[in-house]
Order: sequence, then C-alpha cells, then structure tokens
Amino acid sequence: MSKPIEVNDSEFNQVVLQAKTPVLVDFWAAWCGPCRMVSPIVEELASEYEGKVSFAKLDVDQNLKTATQYGIMSIPTLLIFKNGVPVSNIVGFRPKADLKRSLDAALE
Repeated sequence: MSKPIEVNDSEFNQVVLQAKTPVLVDFWAAWCGPCRMVSPIVEELASEYEGKVSFAKLDVDQNLKTATQYGIMSIPTLLIFKNGVPVSNIVGFRPKADLKRSLDAALE
C-alpha cells in the first residue's frame, strides 16, 4: 500500500518537479481541520493510483518558500504536477470523485 511522502522546500524540486509520473501535492498544516478531512482520501488515492501517480504532502507552516512560490493562500490545496508544471489546482475539501477526475485528466 502506497502512502504520500512528506516533502520539504529543499527536496521539492527533485521529488516533485523532476518526477517521471504526475505528482499530487497536498499542501496542508497540522492545525487545519479540512486538511485532516482530505488526508485519508489522498491516502486512498495513493493506493489506487500506485505506479501511475506519486503523492506528496508539504506542511505549509514548515515550508513557506514552496508554498509562497506556488501562491498557496488557502489550505488544503492540492496541486497536480505533470512534467514539473502544475496542471490542476484544487482548493478546499473536495469529494474523492472530484479528485479522481483531476487525476485521470492529468494521466491523459
């Protein structure tokens, strides 16, 4: 079973931007209630899309550089990167079906 990996500012470029597969990055914080609601959905998707999409989590409180670089103003924000470029931006809690549609679009 695959789980999202924790990334930080220093490894974001290597882990996310240079990835061979699309990467969903969950921008979150420990104090954020909706972040805690979306986390189990992201974990389920990580298992369902294992081998096709990578999953990462970035704590915005600990990694301000990357959060600022991508204009993260509200959390949770889920960005899907493909070939190092964000191709989907999902802000706030969304049902699993919405996230799957975004992931499937990134895989096309």
